[in-house]
Amino acid sequence: MDDADILAATAPRLARFLAVAHAEHVTRAARDAAVPQSTLSRSIARLEAELGVELFVRSGRTMRLSRAGRILLRYAERAAAEIVAGVQEIRGEADPVRGRVGFAFLAALGGVDVPRLLREFRAAHPHARCDLVQGAHAILMERLRAGDVDLALTSPAPDDVGVEIELLDEDPLYLVVPAGHRFADRTSVDLAEAADEPFIGFLPGYGLRAALDRHARRAGFRPRMVFEGGDGEIVRGLVSAGLGVALLPAAAHPTHDDIVEVPVPGAFRAIALVTAAGRTLSPPAAALRQIVRAHYRAG
Repeated sequence: MDDADILAATAPRLARFLAVAHAEHVTRAARDAAVPQSTLSRSIARLEAELGVELFVRSGRTMRLSRAGRILLRYAERAAAEIVAGVQEIRGEADPVRGRVGFAFLAALGGVDVPRLLREFRAAHPHARCDLVQGAHAILMERLRAGDVDLALTSPAPDDVGVEIELLDEDPLYLVVPAGHRFADRTSVDLAEAADEPFIGFLPGYGLRAALDRHARRAGFRPRMVFEGGDGEIVRGLVSAGLGVALLPAAAHPTHDDIVEVPVPGAFRAIALVTAAGRTLSPPAAALRQIVRAHYRAG
């Protein structure tokens, strides 16, 4: 028998096997399992026939485990305990008070928006567990598709099949240049004017890299990337060092006084809240979704 055959033969009958093994009596086991005695007896007989061994030594209605039965009992009890634990875990995740929510968000949002959202969620649901995933857009979508997270706050809005997208905001983007740069005193700059500049930005797979590539393409050029990474503060630090320019959202908490953010008309990134299509959210996840929505609606 291969693995599939073993499961087909044993899994449907393990609960009845355990009932008889623990009661050591057909009548008591049938009563405990809430099935007719004849049904229970036939189920055990079929299991023995398919396995090719006797699981019980019979004496009237008393049934004591054989050596083969004692071996199977060890594994059957372990399997039953794992199933019970798994069911309890998934029920616990859906518990409206102590349930779990998986929340994925862009690293670039973590400094300002996400802590406020989580503080509000925690105040309303102090016993819920919130598992956080922070990373690039591509990673967030992969974890959402895999079912590891319930919600993803990301950019750009994905075009994936099988997800539900709610656009929350349009975040303006700025050309970030070092102080003293030729654009530093400008009130705005067309991105096409920066076509010959060395660019510092995010690696492919990050939302801000997708935004740069998209806006540069519309401006008629392909950015010449001299440094690529995954951390906004490092990108700003490299701009501060005079190594290039970057297309970024406004800094929530400016840490460099030697860089300038110059508005770029028409340049923005869409912030989207993404869930898996057709997947029912647990009560905690639904509550967090409402908090995220309210936060962005309040502006």
